[in-house]
Amino acid sequence: MSVRRVTGIETEYGISVPGDPGANPMLLSAQVVNAYAAPATGSLASSLGAPARSGGSRTRWDYEDEAPLRDARGFELARSAADPSQLTDAPLRGDGGGAGAGGAVGERGRWTVPAASDVVSAETEDPTTANVVLTNGARLYVDHAHPEYSSPEVLTPRDAVRWDRAGERIVLESLRRIAATPGLAPVTLYKNNTDGKGASYGTHENYLMARATPFGDVVRHLVPFFVSRQVVAGAGRVGIGQDSATAGYQLSQRADFFETEVGLETTMKRPIVNTRDEPHATAEKYRRLHVIVGDATFCEVATLLKVGTTSLVLSMVEAGALTGGPAGDLQLSDPVRALHEVSHDPSLRQLVRLRDGRRLSALDLQWAYFEAARAFVDERTGADTDADTVEVLQRWESVLTRLGTDVSACARELDWVAKLQLLEAYRSRDGLAWDSARLRAVDLQWSDVRPEKGLYLRLEQRGRVERLIAEEDVRRAVEHPPEDTRAYFRGECLARYGPRVAAASWDSVIFDVAGRGALQRVPTLEPLRGTREHVGALLDRCPTAEDLVAALTGG
Repeated sequence: MSVRRVTGIETEYGISVPGDPGANPMLLSAQVVNAYAAPATGSLASSLGAPARSGGSRTRWDYEDEAPLRDARGFELARSAADPSQLTDAPLRGDGGGAGAGGAVGERGRWTVPAASDVVSAETEDPTTANVVLTNGARLYVDHAHPEYSSPEVLTPRDAVRWDRAGERIVLESLRRIAATPGLAPVTLYKNNTDGKGASYGTHENYLMARATPFGDVVRHLVPFFVSRQVVAGAGRVGIGQDSATAGYQLSQRADFFETEVGLETTMKRPIVNTRDEPHATAEKYRRLHVIVGDATFCEVATLLKVGTTSLVLSMVEAGALTGGPAGDLQLSDPVRALHEVSHDPSLRQLVRLRDGRRLSALDLQWAYFEAARAFVDERTGADTDADTVEVLQRWESVLTRLGTDVSACARELDWVAKLQLLEAYRSRDGLAWDSARLRAVDLQWSDVRPEKGLYLRLEQRGRVERLIAEEDVRRAVEHPPEDTRAYFRGECLARYGPRVAAASWDSVIFDVAGRGALQRVPTLEPLRGTREHVGALLDRCPTAEDLVAALTGG
């Protein structure tokens, strides 16, 4: 039993142009994507309005196997009944619209989607559909009027942290290139989840799990876990309510935007448990749990715990180990209300009602899951438990213990605590109430990705938050993929054969090679194949894409 699981994190960044609230967020987001994808040589300015390029070629996203309307509850939503923002199996087109500070249109923007038969060539593609695959195996693209970095698949919580932080470095490089280009206004990006004016944008997690696990069990056990997980993984936010109209501070950036317990949508009527059944892997074997209820976290310990504890709970759900025991019956009487109530109480004393009539705090719920996980690991692996799992359990217990005695003791590890401590310092020094516009400005500046501006990053530079990943390892992850998942094959193909890779996705790489009458699709449906151990020697033997395709096809 281990926290090792195929995992990935998707982060949509808030975007704005200082002094220009009417700037088009779609075009700004395209600038960010295309600036990073531009060749190292040549004119960046010309590339910003043209198809993005990486290594001198355009590698497009392959939408062939995407099915965003398939529901884990056993049905598929008709396209005619879906909100256009749900149709992620085709490039989204925006209608313009203005950008607000740090966020802009958000997920509720209006969209038109090209018909399935609408094939757009690389030469004429709308720049707002910018979408590229990177040599580290990640995807960088425009999604819902925001630049989104989708990390490559990883196996450990530490690697989830590593490639999530690499995304910050990638978008920062885009900003620097834009700022250095004559005629382009500097753009600001924020690693947050709301503009404070009613718009929200996502940070989604993805966990591959066993298809055989009944989805009803997933919902039953994960809803109380996600409601209470905010105490560890919340990013903190000034303002209560979707539009921040009520003064105060809360644990989560996203909690107020959730309206239902279970559902397929991600941009409206947001559910605590999302039912999208799009595994990007062998469907008979795997289910991809698409988690939309989390926040964008900077603190590396918080990200490690967000991913690691969720993976542990999923392992218990898969094994049927949560029936009975300390976490066996924690269903909430009103999960959405409980999600909001927990987020609105930084004192962590708020009690939520369970279906059986008990009233417990979020800390009580987290302790129940922790005790179940510790017992589960001890029973299954004991002294042979791997170091990744041991670390998650030890840090989980340590954080919960200190949150129960002195919240401020977690300021080096948890975003919401570190941000609250900083805000309280401003409040104490300047006599500010929670409805102060200055505090909202501090909240926004906290998430600025520029090291010279972002308040979190300035704390990090001063050694006031705990780092788990060395900076040189983060920088290596900017260009290099994980070596123990199929992301290695994808990333290495981009790095070695970029001009010959016509398109790629999570479960395929498509080559356009000389001597073949058609494009050559290489499926990558098994996430644990295509690793360095599996294909490293093969790639080393194949100096060209033609050699690789011949080796794979026997031609």
